[in-house]
Amino acid sequence: MPIYEYRCQSCRRRVSIYLRDFSASPKCPSCGGEELVRLFSPFAVRKGASHMEIYEDILSDRRLTDGLMRNDPRALAEWNKRMSRGMDEEVSPEHEEMLERMEHGEMPQEEVE
Repeated sequence: MPIYEYRCQSCRRRVSIYLRDFSASPKCPSCGGEELVRLFSPFAVRKGASHMEIYEDILSDRRLTDGLMRNDPRALAEWNKRMSRGMDEEVSPEHEEMLERMEHGEMPQEEVE
C-alpha cells in the first residue's frame, strides 16, 4: 500500500504515513492529532522520454488525479495500468485479480490470517 503525505491541522507539520488499509484514519506521528489533510505529493520519475510522457499524461488528466485524491479504486486501477505501459514486467494473477476488482469499484482489503 502507498505512503501518503498529510498536513497535520494541530501541529502544522507535513508528515508521511504508510497506510495498510485505505479506510484507515491516520494519526499524526508527531502530535497524535487526527485532523490530517492529505497532500498531493511528488513521486519518483523514471528516466526516459517515454516514461515522462506517461507521467505528464497522468498528471494532466484532471479526472484521474481527482479520483486518486478521493482514493477511488477505479482511478487507482487506471493509474496502475498507465504506469505499467511499456514495462516488460510479469504481473501475478493476484495483481490482475486486484486490478479487476478495483475497476469494478471495489477497494481491496488486506487479508487477515
